[in-house]
Amino acid sequence: MSLAAANQSQLIRSSQKDEFYRTFLRNSTNDAVQTVAGSRRWLDWRREVELLSDLAYYGLTTFSGYQTLGEEYVNIVQVDPTERRVPSRARRGLFVLLHAYFPYLVDKVLVCLENQLESGQERRRRRAAPERWWSLESWLRRGTQRAVGQLSEPQRGACAAAVSVLHQGLTLLRRLHAAVFYISGSFYHLSKRAAGIRYLRVAALSRDDGTIRSSYRLLGTLSLLQLLATVCLQFNSFRQKQRARQEWKLYRSLSPQRAHTSGPAAASCILCLEDRRHSTCTPCGHLFCWECITEWCNTKRTEWILDARHGSSALQPVEQF
Repeated sequence: MSLAAANQSQLIRSSQKDEFYRTFLRNSTNDAVQTVAGSRRWLDWRREVELLSDLAYYGLTTFSGYQTLGEEYVNIVQVDPTERRVPSRARRGLFVLLHAYFPYLVDKVLVCLENQLESGQERRRRRAAPERWWSLESWLRRGTQRAVGQLSEPQRGACAAAVSVLHQGLTLLRRLHAAVFYISGSFYHLSKRAAGIRYLRVAALSRDDGTIRSSYRLLGTLSLLQLLATVCLQFNSFRQKQRARQEWKLYRSLSPQRAHTSGPAAASCILCLEDRRHSTCTPCGHLFCWECITEWCNTKRTEWILDARHGSSALQPVEQF
């Protein structure tokens, strides 16, 4: 029996087949839990049900020392970095945890942090809904509440920006890893790279193997170029947002007497739904906070409206009404 390194197309087809069967198992489990426990409880535990389905799929296949259905479909086997032995149970267990449980945990932590940092004041005003004290989400929420409660407003803003950057960084990391896989031909998943699990195919080396690898190397090179362009665009967008914040801070420092609106009937900004600060008028006559409208225009870059007659910015600070 001859063994050769599996190429990119085989690894991708194996992963796609595994994803198909994982999705089928998830849907079947969700239907069963919804029927037995009801829709309300199923909605509360949907993510946990999907996690248990994934752990069951890989626990009964990879962790138990068997091929997954996708690996059996393309006739490939797992090996350790020496490519002479099958991975140890510790390696297989590490892969299962990193592939199934770690993304679930990271998503929960980031969502809790983001909610507490960006909506902490609004959540404190509202009456808190009853929580399940034994659930992971409630533990994380209580922990993040205690941690965020000790931060000042500037520190919360910095942490919120860091969480947003981390979200984007994880997406870019996955894209970078995919491009590296297309070029190198090994480790389609980050979890397999961390666990050191490689693949060999139980078949003779085909004559098309070199052509397949060359095609994927070209795809990987193009993916890297696209990723580089995406990073440059996101960096430029970040600079524009920073410039808008600096302009707003400069305007606020130049007109301190306009910082607050007096009177109980103060007009509100339709973007933040709070009292307008440093009212700014658009050509259509609507009034916004200077920070709200500049931030919105930087987020919606194509929405900047230029005065057709003068060719200048149409956003103009006005006196408080």
